[in-house]
Amino acid sequence: MQAFLMAAVLLASAGANAQPASGPAPAPIPPPAQSGARLAPGQPIPPDQLEALVDGVANATMAHAHIAGAAVAVVQNGQVVLKKGYGFAGPGRPVDPDRTLFRIASISKTFTWIAALKEVEAGRMALDAPINRYLPPDDAVPDAAGWRQVELRDLMTHTPGFEDRTFDHLFTDKPSKIRPLETQLRLARPRRVFAPGTTPAYSNYGAALTGEAVSRLEGAPYQSVIEREILGPLGMAHTTFREPYPARADLPAPMATALAADRSVGYRWSGDTFEPQTYEYITQGAPAGAGSSTAGDMARYMLAILGDGQLDGARIYGPQVAAALRTPLPIDVKGAPPVDHGFFEYELPGGFIGHGHDGDTIWFHSTMVTIPQLGLGIFVTTNTSTGPALTAELPGRIVERFYAPPQPFPRPGSPQLGAHAAVYAGTYLTNRRPFTGLEKFVYMLIGGARIGVTPDGRLTAPGPGGLQVFAPDGPPGHFHAVSGPDVTDFELAGGRAVRWYPLAVISYDRVGPLYQATTLGLVGCLAVLAIVAVLVGPALRFRRDLPQTAAQRTLTLLQIAASLAWLACFVGLALFASKASNQAEILYTWPSPTLVAGSIAALVAALLSAAGLVLAAFAWRSSEGWGVWRKLRTSMTALVFAALALQLGLWGLLEPWNT
Repeated sequence: MQAFLMAAVLLASAGANAQPASGPAPAPIPPPAQSGARLAPGQPIPPDQLEALVDGVANATMAHAHIAGAAVAVVQNGQVVLKKGYGFAGPGRPVDPDRTLFRIASISKTFTWIAALKEVEAGRMALDAPINRYLPPDDAVPDAAGWRQVELRDLMTHTPGFEDRTFDHLFTDKPSKIRPLETQLRLARPRRVFAPGTTPAYSNYGAALTGEAVSRLEGAPYQSVIEREILGPLGMAHTTFREPYPARADLPAPMATALAADRSVGYRWSGDTFEPQTYEYITQGAPAGAGSSTAGDMARYMLAILGDGQLDGARIYGPQVAAALRTPLPIDVKGAPPVDHGFFEYELPGGFIGHGHDGDTIWFHSTMVTIPQLGLGIFVTTNTSTGPALTAELPGRIVERFYAPPQPFPRPGSPQLGAHAAVYAGTYLTNRRPFTGLEKFVYMLIGGARIGVTPDGRLTAPGPGGLQVFAPDGPPGHFHAVSGPDVTDFELAGGRAVRWYPLAVISYDRVGPLYQATTLGLVGCLAVLAIVAVLVGPALRFRRDLPQTAAQRTLTLLQIAASLAWLACFVGLALFASKASNQAEILYTWPSPTLVAGSIAALVAALLSAAGLVLAAFAWRSSEGWGVWRKLRTSMTALVFAALALQLGLWGLLEPWNT
């Protein structure tokens, strides 16, 4: 069981689309030789100094974190200031910032949100209208008793209330498994688990619904709408939402051959070499993440966003959309960070606010941030699973180096917080997860976060690069990183934190002991000891004719059978966990036969354990047979097995049919 828990953590660190991903911490980068004074917001960054900084950060981080290739674009005041490639896109192919296509993943959602806001601006959609109004009946979100219908504003703020399922349908490695968007929306429909507008839980499905609604209104496939409304007018000839699969009548036309030849390969660092990976198909959820682009084209996209929808005489949207991309969409969620009509807000050094989006497939990682106050836009993309070490770091480094005044770090802790650590310290479970079945079990293992409080009054929380440390700042529940611009927030109720907001569109709810991995590990260890005792006991008593009643004899046989079933469960989970370090294998081969087998064994063991718990009461009813010590040992075994069955039942492992 402990081996499985450890391996599951590896799966969590690998991440998936738009899931906070961990990677090696970036190498320390020395400041430029001539750092100079900080610039005022109206002063542009000197290109030579910018290139020196980006070169230093990119080269050092790529070497330290083992990133095969990257591309960077920086624009400011209507001009491209830097556009550069690093490393390689494939064997013998260096990264070309104007030709090499990287997967931009969830940055694709910004195109979807802009397309939807254009419909709002034109009066064909409304933010507060049910999304079902724009969908065919087969794609409509089912009603839920007592809750209102899901609206477009809920999808843009990632508060529609959907559970989130990832395995076996978000990505696929086989063109034959790609489904049309409308088919995917019906077959992969998530359950509604929260009232709309109440719980931030990042939703790829919600973005896909929005893209389908726009497609229906425009009377064309989503890919064609984006090409006609955004890519074509902006001259983004090296950007596409099409993928390189064999042409099929039920799918949009595939990626152009010329673009397909310039695609970067995705890589996985194996520990001693870069391993090329298969293509990640996302056409079945294209509005959520199918985009591919170059640094050069993303520079044009950022220039248009900073230019209020205009570039080189073309206008792709009007002032209403331009304002929306920089204005939080109001939601009635206490303590939740703002979301600008689908765009995230980033706290940057110096108090500057960025607007943009991150994007993560299995192998590609990207970040796009625009800072209107500085007239600045930054895009960075990588082609390796360790890419977040660079994408999460570079935008802040640029703003800090040129515009942020030096800060007296670290921020001090709070003695009051240290004296009342229990207000925040505890385990929090992500609301972006499945709520039933085997996927729930996996996410229960990997979706927990431990919040701690140090004696000197600082709060510790897991972050993209490892453990982050925060100090109280402002109203109760608001914290600022002790050595950076990051902030984190908590919702308080009754003087106690009940929900954590590490990101604008993700929330974690505080959970009790039954929903903590440490509890499962403890119960699992006790179960292993009980199994050993049950299976070794008959060998020690071999050839000894000890008195026992019929009920006691039956209970012994039940516990032996349950022990064997629990062992089979542990073996199945261990085999599944042994593959967890390669997230692609988990995603593409779901449901794993070893996990299903472990689940079946767990269900059998749970039923036998329940029967044993009932029979244990009868073992005490007779004064004949076993002595008190034997009865006590057997009863404790029954309780341990029942406790394990209860927790695994709550976690979803006892549902082998629900994959």
